[in-house]
Amino acid sequence: MKKLLLGLLGLAATMSATAETREIVSPNGGLKVCVSDDGGKAAYSVSLNGATCIETSPLGIVLNFADYTSGLKMAQGEAQRTVDVEYSLRNIKRSHVSHKASEMVIPFTKDGKPVFDLMMHVSDNDVAFKYRIHAQDKTQVAVVKEEKTGFVLPDGTTTFLCPQSAPMNGFARTSPSYETNYTLDDTMGKNGWNEGYSFPCLFKVQHPQAPRGGKSNAAWVLISETGVDGSYCAGRLLCAANSPLAGTEGAGVYTIGQPQKGEMNGVGDVSPAIALPGETPWRTITIGETLAPIVETTIPFDVVKPKYAAKSEAKYGRGSWSWIIGMDPSCNFDEQKRYIDFSAAMGYESVLVDALWDTQIGREKIAELARYGKSKGVALYLWYNSNGAWNDAPQGPRHLMDKSQARRAEMAWMQSIGIRGIKVDFFGGDKQPMMQLYEDILADANDFGLLVIFHGCTLPRGWERMFPAYAASEAVLASENLHFSQGMCDAEARNACIHPFIRNTVGSMDFGGSTLNKFYNANNKSGSQRKTSDVFALATAIMFQSPVQHFALAPNNLEDAPSWAIDFMKKVPTTWDDVKFIDGYPGKYCIMARRTGNKWYVVGINAQESPVKLKLSLPMFSAGSLLNLYSDTDKLEGSLKTVKLSKKQQIQISIPCNGGLVITE
Repeated sequence: MKKLLLGLLGLAATMSATAETREIVSPNGGLKVCVSDDGGKAAYSVSLNGATCIETSPLGIVLNFADYTSGLKMAQGEAQRTVDVEYSLRNIKRSHVSHKASEMVIPFTKDGKPVFDLMMHVSDNDVAFKYRIHAQDKTQVAVVKEEKTGFVLPDGTTTFLCPQSAPMNGFARTSPSYETNYTLDDTMGKNGWNEGYSFPCLFKVQHPQAPRGGKSNAAWVLISETGVDGSYCAGRLLCAANSPLAGTEGAGVYTIGQPQKGEMNGVGDVSPAIALPGETPWRTITIGETLAPIVETTIPFDVVKPKYAAKSEAKYGRGSWSWIIGMDPSCNFDEQKRYIDFSAAMGYESVLVDALWDTQIGREKIAELARYGKSKGVALYLWYNSNGAWNDAPQGPRHLMDKSQARRAEMAWMQSIGIRGIKVDFFGGDKQPMMQLYEDILADANDFGLLVIFHGCTLPRGWERMFPAYAASEAVLASENLHFSQGMCDAEARNACIHPFIRNTVGSMDFGGSTLNKFYNANNKSGSQRKTSDVFALATAIMFQSPVQHFALAPNNLEDAPSWAIDFMKKVPTTWDDVKFIDGYPGKYCIMARRTGNKWYVVGINAQESPVKLKLSLPMFSAGSLLNLYSDTDKLEGSLKTVKLSKKQQIQISIPCNGGLVITE
């Protein structure tokens, strides 16, 4: 397939004498990007330790007034330079990031005129690049009609992808909401549900033999994007199975796709308009011989910058919410007061008051709840419908988040009664106007000292660093689906074993899980039945990263859940200083570690029928130290016991199907 691809791309098997190439090499020398202009077409490839992970793939941009995909010539640019990337951020997987990267700006011309610069950033396991498009004569604005960026995966690659849903479908015509089931270890050549795939996208590349200096004959490749704001649209990944690039031996050609025409009820164009000079978002590729670089990557935040300063310090933390167990009827004054008492008893900082509070509680009573919560040390988050002309969802409050004047007046009221943050739901689209709405909500929230959680929404793309008011996004089949479907309860462990490797790698994930109820019902005797263990619930509280966590606990858990589980959940952190991947495979099992301060938590879950039995090396704990071990029997009976770590800092563990593991000092 590779030879066919080279020919169709206009790239001769042997570079012509006039072709230009540039190489960008990571600081440790292992990751290499080669950019060329052979045949007048811009292209790139990526290798890790000598093994090709992204084959020669197209680059280029089509504007409303120019086609920058042919007739291109690479101009002389600056030499590769090494930069130190260092920043602190409390709301991501690692609070302090420090690493080196290689950067290069590669200019391209057409007909002797500069047309765009390819801006490359290459660290030891990550590649990020974007286009800086130049103005032409008096033309100072452009519409980006198409981006020709492609990702050609080697034959035999398998995929781990989340199909993008069609617009104006699903509940109250709110899709796409990045809430579909993943396909795992699938073959290439498919295009999801004919709409492509939601970022991030994971691939497993098989090499015939271990690369020189490498440790494995496989490589993991994660493709995504970052740095999206209101100046552009968000993208998706399309499979070019019908493209001539796909060849006859495989279909490992994927391209950047713009939003779907029907999104936002047809409002807005799929193509973004930009001022010139202007930039696209960053396209990111994370590559590792193991899954560790995928799980631990910080590339979504490494290449973006804060857009403005925070007006106040963000107050992250834990909370409870009644809706996941009690649904809409629970949104009443007395029940929310009971949940405030519950959060206070747990030592939590907040309560999320979900949909319909405007009609079932009312503003005066919300203010009273806020005062009561303050007396208990518990703040409130309030739910809002995103509204506008893009969904049929009847839940209120409505028509308060889509327009600036109404939104700012509402936020001023919330600030006056001490509301901590908002949860805004039902967006359904990635067009530029919707990205502008996300940005406007975050900017206004910063002015009024509020944190923002998005639901029914797009993937966050570097927003933790870009916007100080941003807390988290759903963008995943979250805990509500466990309430609605026994099938989702049956598949809970499988799905939970996906998110640390894909969705949660690139941004905070508001899942709203870790229930200790046996049933998703306020009586805890009927409804969808949980199939996972109590230790599983503790493990996912650590495994799923988000600086604000509203857990699916209920006041009855103070009486009917194991005391060791409640005691653990009372102390569970939500912000982290470090992360380490230990072992696992998407959809099968996952073992990882997170650190807050000097305290490490090692957690594991298993979705396979057979128990996961491993001897773990735990260098984060001192040899001979006494550890708290939360574990399950084969019957999912959980317990807490104290174990001593061996002199070799190893411990034998076993995790049954649907079970969990937590190890901490």
